[in-house]
Amino acid sequence: MSTTTGTPPVGQAGPPASPVDGGPAARPPAGGLLTGVRRRVRRLRRRALVSGGRAARRVAQAWRSSLQLRVGAITMLVAGVVVVIVSLVLFSQISDQLLGVKRQAAVDQSLSGVQYAQSEVSGIATGDSASIRTTLDRTVQGLRSRGGAAGDFDVVMVYRSGDQVRPASTRTSLSYRDMPTDLRAQVAEGVQAYRYAQVPDAAGRTMSSLLVGAPVQTDGRSGDRVEVYFVFPLDQEQESLSLIRSTVVISGVALVLFVVGIGVLVTRLVVDPVRRAAGGAQRLAQGHLEERLVVRGADDLARLATSFNAMADSLQRQITQLEGLSQLQQRFTSDVSHELRTPLTTVQMAAEVLHEARGDFDPAVARSAELLRVELDRFEALLSDLLEISRYDAGAAVLEAEAQDLGPLVERVADGMTALAERHDCELRVSVPTVPVIAEVDGRRVERVLRNLVGNAIEHGRGEPVEITLAASPTAAAMTVRDHGVGLTSADAEHVFDRFWRADPSRVRTVGGSGLGLSISLEDARLHGGWLQVWGQPGQGAQFRLTVPLVAGTELTSSPLPLRPSLLRRIESPS
Repeated sequence: MSTTTGTPPVGQAGPPASPVDGGPAARPPAGGLLTGVRRRVRRLRRRALVSGGRAARRVAQAWRSSLQLRVGAITMLVAGVVVVIVSLVLFSQISDQLLGVKRQAAVDQSLSGVQYAQSEVSGIATGDSASIRTTLDRTVQGLRSRGGAAGDFDVVMVYRSGDQVRPASTRTSLSYRDMPTDLRAQVAEGVQAYRYAQVPDAAGRTMSSLLVGAPVQTDGRSGDRVEVYFVFPLDQEQESLSLIRSTVVISGVALVLFVVGIGVLVTRLVVDPVRRAAGGAQRLAQGHLEERLVVRGADDLARLATSFNAMADSLQRQITQLEGLSQLQQRFTSDVSHELRTPLTTVQMAAEVLHEARGDFDPAVARSAELLRVELDRFEALLSDLLEISRYDAGAAVLEAEAQDLGPLVERVADGMTALAERHDCELRVSVPTVPVIAEVDGRRVERVLRNLVGNAIEHGRGEPVEITLAASPTAAAMTVRDHGVGLTSADAEHVFDRFWRADPSRVRTVGGSGLGLSISLEDARLHGGWLQVWGQPGQGAQFRLTVPLVAGTELTSSPLPLRPSLLRRIESPS
């Protein structure tokens, strides 16, 4: 079986092409192709912008972090500007001097040639056209053969009589029309002049030349004149200037690189010891107190290393002393707290007996028994807080976290503080979500924090309501305690978590706290990986906010509740 391939005859339609064969049905529409191309162009442009942005950020980062890079770049810029200015001035002076010598020699040679031409064409007006042409050609060849200090040159000579112009030149590619119009006009006015211009050479290419034109005096009729133009090529001068330009450029680049290399080298000699000192300081700050720098020589950098080592020695001694004092203080606090437990227990038992039998005592003695019991309770609370602080200082505090609902915990704290609130004519307002707020926390420590915050709010609230709020986000839970009492200044807020600190030492404490409650609360919050923060304004009250992660061990990034009360923000914001 044979198969014939080819195009169908004219007027006969071939079989339709299928999409598989790659016919018209397989081609996407033009609009789809254009859309795809545009999408690809946008994608490439976006990639280019992203790559360019990354490169710019890397360069900016390198510029900010590298002193050597900045010194090298600034040195290159300054040296480059100086070299360019000096090169331009130097090249301009060399060019002016070289062309000035050429121009003076050309003018002198043209004056000598004009005298020669004047002697040759003195009687040119009396001859016919053939003799005029012969005289002009002979004079041109004579001028060309005379030579001179200006080097090789060509000559164009013109005899003008009325409307007739009879030119002659040393070569056929050069004519009177190649002379600049302004030069011809000046020569026609009887003035010798020169110009730099581009004229054709023997091969028909243009070349830079110095043109000197001058009128030649004749004995002809009025209106007849002879003009001579000398064409001095500047190819040798151009070669010299090109060589000088190349030499200046190469020398300038080498000088800039040399200066930049010196700058970078000097900077490196200074920066390397500084970098070593910075690395040593960083390691020293990280706790490596034995870090020291190697001292080389006796220059300023060696004195820097010596001073750094002396500073490190002093810091190590002081830190060691402080660590010893801190350990001694922690041990003293712990030992005293434990040692006071036994006599305190004995005194409490005796005080309890006296308190129960106070009805048989004189009223003054009975009152003393009551005060003794109150102060002993306060003393016991102080010892408990001291023991807790000593555990935190020793790093022995352990978080016993378990998942639990914070709503009942908040309500349980509020119920326990109701009696204290009633004694101060204070109302406790509790706001908790309707849905459970489950968080992995140590319930005992969170309750202790809330009790301290609510107790302080009741004490400083001046009988105003105290608001307790609970809220949660996908990653954290927050509890705020807001009072409307005396408030806090910015200076008070900086010290409110200090141990035994009181805003007003003269004010009598009615709750009977130990002065360590907020310090322990801050440590409890940190043990959970959370925040304990305070806001306050004098006369506007204060608000404490406790924020803990829902999952123990996760890092907090935000809090579900604002630290500044929302109602106060609405009142102070402009309408």
